[in-house]
Amino acid sequence: MLQDARSVRYYQRITDSLVDHWNRGYRTDELRLFLEGYIAALRHADALESYLINRLEEEALRFMMDPSNFYEPQPEPDRDYY
Repeated sequence: MLQDARSVRYYQRITDSLVDHWNRGYRTDELRLFLEGYIAALRHADALESYLINRLEEEALRFMMDPSNFYEPQPEPDRDYY
């Protein structure tokens, strides 16, 4: 569980971007490449401590592996009641 405020913000940005990319038509392999690039950029920029980046990566991978995060629920059909 992420507790550092900056790592939570990065997590929110990553997960929002993953869902946005999914809705644009990208699939799991491309999302994984995006995530790896984002994490590499965080490491290169020394944006967070190493252990926080590792924890962020684990949480983001867990989010990405959960299929319920990428499928919108089907709307219920309208029923006409008279």
